Amino acid sequence: MRGGRFVGTAVAFGALAAASGSPAVAADGPAAYRTASGATAVRGSGSSADGPVLKAGGTYTDSVRPGEKKYYTVQLDGRSSAYVSAVAVPHPGGSMGLKDGIEVALQAADGTPCGAARNRSFLSVGGAYPVADYAERVVRSGGPCASAGTYRFVVQRGDATGGDGAAVPVELKYVAEEPRKNEAGGLPAPGAWSSRAPSGPPQGEGENVTGGTGFNDAAELRPGVWKDELEPGGTRFYRVSVDAGEQLFADAEFGASATAGPYVVRGVRLGLSNTARGYVMNRTGGYQGRPATVSLATPPAAYGDGGGEAARGMRFAGWYYLQVSVSPKVRRGERGNGVPVTLKVDVAGARKADPADGPGRGGGAVGGELVASAGGAARDERLRFLGYAGIGTGSALLLGLGAWTLAVRRRDG
Repeated sequence: MRGGRFVGTAVAFGALAAASGSPAVAADGPAAYRTASGATAVRGSGSSADGPVLKAGGTYTDSVRPGEKKYYTVQLDGRSSAYVSAVAVPHPGGSMGLKDGIEVALQAADGTPCGAARNRSFLSVGGAYPVADYAERVVRSGGPCASAGTYRFVVQRGDATGGDGAAVPVELKYVAEEPRKNEAGGLPAPGAWSSRAPSGPPQGEGENVTGGTGFNDAAELRPGVWKDELEPGGTRFYRVSVDAGEQLFADAEFGASATAGPYVVRGVRLGLSNTARGYVMNRTGGYQGRPATVSLATPPAAYGDGGGEAARGMRFAGWYYLQVSVSPKVRRGERGNGVPVTLKVDVAGARKADPADGPGRGGGAVGGELVASAGGAARDERLRFLGYAGIGTGSALLLGLGAWTLAVRRRDG
């Protein structure tokens, strides 16, 4: 992305939502993202020398215009891992440019990158839906940015040509995590996780639920069957507790609308973020008013960094956030109803892959040995927190997982 000087202030959405903690509701359409109650409005700098300070555990709001690059300051100690996230929130039902999105990065004061920048495009999720990811500094012996000091968090917006050129509200959060035992790892990849739930998707009539507008008000789901209804152009958030060594399996079954419309490529979506708002995976599917299902299966939640993007995203025990979206191009049902969605959610200890699994819901297993389950530890006792509730430092189960193939990453965004 190409950067530029800061030329605007936070949009009204960010200021109002930060002050009230209430969702901004469009005059005609789905509710907008609800920012955290008590979030602090800040104004990122166009210069790396004087960005506002983001404190560990704090949540902040700002906005970013097309092509704009903004800097924020974070203080890191020499022992805790750090995750600084940005959630970009376009207007629900809007249209975004093909090259639009956000990129986040963490840098030392001299500009040295602490790791690879993370780019999330609106195109990859299939519409003007919230996108989120973090830049990280994971403490390792000999790793980058290991010393205590002043660092820069950078948020950059893409090119909005062909789409909405208005400033996009962003929600920022800085989480610090205490050191883990054996963080550096060094064990061979123990990987072959099965991409199929042990007993198949849950069955039953299902329980009604209303998903949240974002991370802050996500509806909690237990394993089972849940029913919701989405407005075209809308996104609903749900949170699921996943313990160390467990896998998350989810099916989003989009029901029929009474009137079949045009076929919409990436008309429906099921995404997943981790407890620090880091990207895990994204799945989309076509929709034409007839039933359609989008599914995902994760690697086991772990405390290692081995493997590809999805494995790295599953590095925590704690809350994982499912995001379900329906394209604004999808026709409403008769009587003006939205699109019915049935969520089938299961969480289970990791199992050895079986050749009969085939590609499975998660795009196939990757080779190695059995990954052990974390057992039946009580969920309420397994986490300690530093910064905010959600980053777990429970039992030190070290998992290194094989590569999540580049082909899958490119296919599913």
